[in-house]
Formats: sequence, C-alpha cells, structure tokens
Amino acid sequence: MPTASDILRDPAPSLRDLLTFYVESGVDCALLEEPVDRLAEQAAVAPLAPLAAAAEKPVYAPLLRASEMPKPAIRTETALVPEIAIAAAREAAATAPDLAALRALLENFEGCALKSTATRLVFADGNPQAKVMFVGEAPGRDEDIEGLPFVGRSGKLLDLMLAAIGLNRTNAYIANVIPWRPPGNRDPSPQETQICLPFIKRHIELVNPDVLVTLGNPSTQSLMGTRDGIMKTRGRWRDYDTGTRSIKALATFHPAYLLRQPSYKRMAWLDLRSIAAALKANQ
Repeated sequence: MPTASDILRDPAPSLRDLLTFYVESGVDCALLEEPVDRLAEQAAVAPLAPLAAAAEKPVYAPLLRASEMPKPAIRTETALVPEIAIAAAREAAATAPDLAALRALLENFEGCALKSTATRLVFADGNPQAKVMFVGEAPGRDEDIEGLPFVGRSGKLLDLMLAAIGLNRTNAYIANVIPWRPPGNRDPSPQETQICLPFIKRHIELVNPDVLVTLGNPSTQSLMGTRDGIMKTRGRWRDYDTGTRSIKALATFHPAYLLRQPSYKRMAWLDLRSIAAALKANQ
C-alpha cells in the first residue's frame, strides 16, 4: 500500500491511491460533491473587508447630543460586591423596632436577587407572641403563591407534628431563613443566605421566644453556626444568643425530609416530646 510520501511524489496517483491518502490524513467524510477553492474565496472577500469594517463604525454617534446618547446598563454595587448587600442587610435589620417595620424593610430591600424572581415576600405565620418559634430554610411554590410559610405538603405535615404536642398556628410562630422562593425551588446560594441572615436573626430577636426550633440542616447550620449535619445536631439542646438574651434552641428534621424519609419520624417524635417538655418547664 502506498504511503502519503509516495503519493506526493507520484504526479498522477490513481483514485485508490488518493482515497488511501485521504484516509491516512484523517479525511473520513465529504461535505460537498464538488471541491471548493478556499484560497479563491479569501481573495474575493478581502476587498470587501474595509467596506464591511466601515459599515460597522458608529457613524451616527457624533451626530447625537450627549443627552441623546444611549445610556449603558447600570450594574448595582450589590451585584458586583455581595459584601455591600450583606452590610446593608445588617444595617437595615438593626433599625427595625418591631415586626411590622421589619416586614416593611424586607418589602423594600433590593440587595437580594431572589426578590426579583419570587412572586411575593413570605414573611411569617402564626402568633408572634408565641413561646416557640420554628424556622425553616426557604419558601416553596405553594408558599410563594400564598405568601405564607409551610402551606404545601410539608406544611400539612408540620401542622400534624405541632398538633401532636398541643400546638398550632395560634400558639406557635413559623418563619424561614430566606423570605423569597429561590427559582425552581433550588437551594439558596451561600451569598443569598448571608444576605438574608441578618433579617431572620432580627426576626427571632423581636419575637423573643422561649424556645427556638430549627427545621432541617440549612437553617440549623445558618443560625447555629455549625457545619455538622442534621443527624448530629438534632435532638441536642443548645443556647441561642438573640443579642438581648440567650434562649433554648433545638434542631430537628424538616418536614419535607420526613416526607422523603418516613423512617425518621420516630426520631422527630422524640424531638417534639423534648420541645413540649421545655415549653412546659417555662410556663
């Protein structure tokens, strides 16, 4: 079989030799039936290049007044520097004297991009005078529609869990770390969580419950400042500093997790009994 060098030396290679040469060169398909001279194409296009470049020049710009020039898109500092949004959230949350003011601040806060994709703010539900406060991670689709936390399937399970220890939404208070639904129910990013964290901390401080219950791993890690998973943190009492006092805090499973893993309901029941005992001791 002739090699590529043999074919190049042969002034008139056969069709078989040419096909062999193409295969050895890596040519394994034909795009067109007729050959195309790319060098000729470049020569034809080259004289048109200066005209095309000239056509692309903004010849109209000098004819416009400065006030008429199109303005470039403005990027906010919070989009460029998330630390600014976090600092703004801390400053704003600290100024809220009550829950109504805190809600108004969140309604007007522009530092978190989740606000622009959510339908509405999901602030809280229940009795703000309650002795126990439950905090989850973020709203889902049903919560985003109704504007209340825990109203979907996981909310129905949470209501059953509360009822098992004599609680309901008239004597318990419920909120989330993130008050806006992430698009597609995705997990909030660390930056989004850090931006919203000052608001939920101020929220807890204003409600001032005797017992704080974090539902699930994300809310537990965010509020308790731990990297441990829920299996390690659940059922263990710890102190939560609100800034004005220290309150008892307990982590347990998120109802959505229990819907996926029903076998852990037994552990959740133990946590609920512990919560009921703590509330009874504080009466």
